[in-house]
Amino acid sequence: MKILLDECVDERLAHDFAGHDVLTVRQMGWKGRQNDELLALAERHFEAFVTTDRNLSFQQNLARINIAVLVLTAPTNRLSDLRPIVPALLKALPLVKKGEVREIGA
Repeated sequence: MKILLDECVDERLAHDFAGHDVLTVRQMGWKGRQNDELLALAERHFEAFVTTDRNLSFQQNLARINIAVLVLTAPTNRLSDLRPIVPALLKALPLVKKGEVREIGA
């Protein structure tokens, strides 16, 4: 699966997505883009968008987009807090549908 990591997610987490094609917002040259523009770009190139931005679903109409959004919920955005969530995220990836928002974690 092609996955885009939001700039608020530690880039080192990409190494934990074995079997998936993972790129970051920075690698795509999209750093600093507003969420609506970022999601419009992402849906053209990726199947899933991973973020820690819990407000994204309140700020954007995600039902109209053509990409699955997975929101990691952890005490902080530090790698040590995000890594324990990865197994649940990997389980959810094949089940999540485009236009769906799913929270993963605590």
